[in-house]
Amino acid sequence: MTFSELETPPLDTARRLAEGGDLDGAAAILAELAAQPGSPDRAQAAVGLAVVLDQAGDVEGARAAARTALATGHPEFAAQAACHLAQGFEREGRLDQARGAWQAVLGVGTPSYVPLAHLALARLAGEVGDYDEAEAELRAAIETGHRTGDDAPAGGEASHEGAEPDGPAVEVRVHAAQQLADLLIGREEPGEAADVLLDALEDAASGEDAARLRVQLGIAHLEMACAEFAEAVEQGGEAQVSALAIELLARTLPLRGRDDAAGQVWAYGLEHQDEGLAAEVRLRYDRDT
Repeated sequence: MTFSELETPPLDTARRLAEGGDLDGAAAILAELAAQPGSPDRAQAAVGLAVVLDQAGDVEGARAAARTALATGHPEFAAQAACHLAQGFEREGRLDQARGAWQAVLGVGTPSYVPLAHLALARLAGEVGDYDEAEAELRAAIETGHRTGDDAPAGGEASHEGAEPDGPAVEVRVHAAQQLADLLIGREEPGEAADVLLDALEDAASGEDAARLRVQLGIAHLEMACAEFAEAVEQGGEAQVSALAIELLARTLPLRGRDDAAGQVWAYGLEHQDEGLAAEVRLRYDRDT
């Protein structure tokens, strides 16, 4: 063994062994470091051991190592360990345990991990149909993502006017906004969804994220338009105005995949007891026949 090899930090040696496929060798080094309560490398070694053991197929050993790292309370590696536990439980469909692990991430409180944990908790809530909880978690992901972006220095240094938004924080906020908008549209709250999307567009000024947000914003506006057209039809009024509202509603609904509802709207107008209104609707309906 050369002098340089003797001077190589054990963590680096373990990483090199793992990358070379020697998982047992890496695990031996990492386990020794993780077993030393006073070692400054204990938390990092325990997380590394969890990853290596997971790759080796020792799931329970990996979880024990992750719990060791979590118990250290280290702001970075304890959060990583809790994420590791949560993701493993999710893969196995153990949602209660996964929820507990994601909540442990929140307990550690590392700003860069908190929004991700809220996103995950929203996903778990949605899977069991708890949409109120999902909405709350998505809003928390956006809020904490903003705080993370505000606190994170741009370009490695603190910056103010003219600084670019922090990339990971923006990604989390945009992703949460997209999910929240979908949830709100599904709950027939398109106006609120539009507000969420407009706020998100201030972060994602260009690129694929912005395009997706704009499509969702258009969908929210279509939903709002349908609601306004329907309200106009219900309120009644001049035959020409009501006929126009019926036509616009009937032609917009298929854009949202509601062909049956569109047919019902046409039928309502064509069969209306007000013969003048029915005639106006017939003129509009016949333009495409």
